[in-house]
Parts: sequence; C-alpha cells; structure tokens
Amino acid sequence: MSTHHSPRLVPHKAAPAAYKPLIELQAYTEKCGLEPSLLELVKTRASQINGCAYCLEMHTREAREMGESEARLYLLSAWRESPLYSARECAALEWTEAVTLLSETAVPDDVFEMARAAFTEEELVNLTVAIGMINVWNRIAVSFRLVHPVTEDQRRSIA
Repeated sequence: MSTHHSPRLVPHKAAPAAYKPLIELQAYTEKCGLEPSLLELVKTRASQINGCAYCLEMHTREAREMGESEARLYLLSAWRESPLYSARECAALEWTEAVTLLSETAVPDDVFEMARAAFTEEELVNLTVAIGMINVWNRIAVSFRLVHPVTEDQRRSIA
C-alpha cells in the first residue's frame, strides 16, 4: 500500500463532466428517505472495507457532526459483536458488506431476505444505489490517492 501523501491527480478537475452525474446521484441518495445516520454508517463501513482513508475521514466526521456516538463509529468494523446497532442497521450493514464484496459474496439469498425484512423494496433499491455510490467514491479516492484534510491539531500529534 502506498505511503505517499499527495494525489496522483485531481479527478474532479481532470474530468468535471464525469463528476456532474455522480454529484446528482449522490444528492438523490441523500434525499431518498433513508435515515441520514444509517447512510453514514453504510458509507463508513464500505469505506472501511475498501480501505479509503479519504472517505473514512469525511463520513466519520460528518456522522459525528450529526450526533453519531464515537463508540458506534469505533465498533463499526465489529458491528455483529455489538448491541449498539438496531436490527435495521444490522440488515443495512450486512447488505453493505455483501454488495461491496460482490465478487466474493455474490450477495447471498439469506442476506437479501434479511435486508428485505428490514426495508421496503424501494428502500432496498435506494440503499443499494447508496452503497454503489460510496463504492464509486472509494474507487475514485483510492485509485487517485486523494488525501483527506488534516487539522493543525492532527498535524501536531504526528510531529
């Protein structure tokens, strides 16, 4: 894995026309009716799986700004072992993992049935589109080595 800390290129400047429909689809997913807190957990979990520091920094920060607890963010990669997530959130996280790891999981029937029990069909399609979007962002950010912002306090702690 790379340890350099500068982007390979700036994708939104290199291809602004490619970003326009992505931004529009992202805006749709944010207003599709799914709980913002659930969407932030989904974005964070997919970003953990994909090893995307840029998106992890963004979505954990945004989740905290929306009132998400530190404990739920810290425990997210071990969500199955924690009682801090609702049945609906667990179904969404299970679905997120299966869809994100599509080539490994083929999204099994039991995972679909769990998700279908927790979400309407429309919600499940919207959730799947949101998972697809974070996977697109992860792939852009990791591929081009986008660097998340670093605060002065964070800079001092690594000095």
